[in-house]
Amino acid sequence: MSIRRLPSEVINRIAAGEVVERPASALKELVENALDAGSGTISIRISAGGLDLVEVTDDGHGMAPAEMGLALERHATSKLPDDAIEEVTSFGFRGEALPSIASVSRLILESRPRGSDGWRIEIDHGVKAGEGPAALPPGTRVRVEGLFDKVPARRKFLRSPRSEYAACLDAVKRLAMARPDVGFSVEHDGRRVLAVQPSDGPIRVAALLSHELDRHAIGIDCVRHDMRLSGVISLPTFNRGMADQQFLFVNSRPVKDRLLVGALRAAYRDLLARDRHPIAALFVEVPTAEVDINVHPAKTEVRFRDPAAVRGLIVGGLKAALDEAGHRSAAREQFAQQAAWQVEPVSPSARHPSEGWDPGHAEMAREPGTETWIPAFAGVTEKLREFAPAARAEPAAAPVPSYPLGVARGQVAATYIVAEAEDGLVIVDQHAAHERLVLERMRKASNGGQVARQALLMPDVVELDEPECDRLEAVVGELADLGLEIERFGPTAMLVRATPAPLGKTDIPGLLADLAAELAELGTALGLRDRLDHVAATMACHGSVRAGRILSVAEMNALLREMEVTPHSGQCNHGRPTWVKLAHADIEKLFGRR
Repeated sequence: MSIRRLPSEVINRIAAGEVVERPASALKELVENALDAGSGTISIRISAGGLDLVEVTDDGHGMAPAEMGLALERHATSKLPDDAIEEVTSFGFRGEALPSIASVSRLILESRPRGSDGWRIEIDHGVKAGEGPAALPPGTRVRVEGLFDKVPARRKFLRSPRSEYAACLDAVKRLAMARPDVGFSVEHDGRRVLAVQPSDGPIRVAALLSHELDRHAIGIDCVRHDMRLSGVISLPTFNRGMADQQFLFVNSRPVKDRLLVGALRAAYRDLLARDRHPIAALFVEVPTAEVDINVHPAKTEVRFRDPAAVRGLIVGGLKAALDEAGHRSAAREQFAQQAAWQVEPVSPSARHPSEGWDPGHAEMAREPGTETWIPAFAGVTEKLREFAPAARAEPAAAPVPSYPLGVARGQVAATYIVAEAEDGLVIVDQHAAHERLVLERMRKASNGGQVARQALLMPDVVELDEPECDRLEAVVGELADLGLEIERFGPTAMLVRATPAPLGKTDIPGLLADLAAELAELGTALGLRDRLDHVAATMACHGSVRAGRILSVAEMNALLREMEVTPHSGQCNHGRPTWVKLAHADIEKLFGRR
């Protein structure tokens, strides 16, 4: 067959396959255009998860009629004033979004610059259907109806309206976090589902992710060379079962990058169970020349010139913030609801005399051995007087010193330390707390030194694919610091001379295969460090104070004081909280005082 030029309609549909995968993709492109237009407020309307309607209205600069027609042509954009694509700071720059969306839907574009009249252009699946004057406030309104109606092969692969709505809402939340200075509102099927006003970054993140994040989050702000990392992460004890609330922004652009996955895993190593995930919204600012944003038409992927430096910035910044968090724990505030406690009903005969006793309404009880009935409360006051002190009672204990975790008052079930703090009651799991303290001591003692290694009597040759061998060879020095001594042994083999001594007898081929796979996925060999940390955590667990051991008050207070100055003491090595707190107000609720 001879080579021919494709019609512009077919070209737009091919481009739409890359840019517009689903309604959320179209919504993302339209909102990005609104942000690039200098909008202060963006209103979004969705119907049937975006399958029937996606409408975005902004109060930005607006477009003249001639510009509107040009915007509907491929590769026409106002965001590249020159040819320096590496210096782009706007969200969009490819000039493909509007014509791609218009080729697979009915698109109505209305716009009005300030001081001018509004204009309207309608496109029906790539064909111009009409244009004329339009009445609207200054700004732009884009209405997309019947997405993929005439492309059944694409529409049948879309998910249910509920799933598509969830994807649309996620796209809006990402952009709203990227631009906290802009107000957003979302309406789905006539119901307002999101409304956020311009605010600071951490406030916006908490409003979009979890209302409790403002109390259980750690702020991030660090600079390394010409790069900066900011944002918020959750305390290890405030986690989720899915990694669906982890966001990375590069120069205010929301991206999806495996760099974040590896960095979070490294920073939260042994602070979380493997099936739990932290909440994070991280903003990385790097010089535009150090990042390539022209990787994919959807613009959700980027490439860093020096990914190791970016990863080091993220891991170092997160670890420093987690260390500074010290003994903080998301479980420290337990809301004492009466329904969570079993309260025995109080009969009238059990009331204290001070509550007032009316002999005329008192219950009667039969005197033992007689037929005489007497008031049930008779003689109670006299009995109480026998035990009443003759003088004013002295305080039961000295004033509580100002310690974050309070002063030990006792032990429950030989497992839990009960301490009194200035603002409430603290309960500490003595084994979980001491387990964390022992692990941190072991780490501090090993800092700056290499992991002990066990030399093999006969070096082991492990066969691997050549790319896997290349990846392992590139990190030979790093692995040596962890006790794994290897060297290249031909194109497709690695020679193992020593293994980390703490691992004992291990599956060497399996270990190298896992490390090579991890290097390919995350760019770093976390697996070996995880295994060593697991051994250290096991040793710490077995060497810690066991549940069931009775401690003296001095021992309990020593444990509390060490927790207050030890990083990560708010959770044990398995990610569980080591202490909880009942505030005075919560205790008062239990007894009906509030």
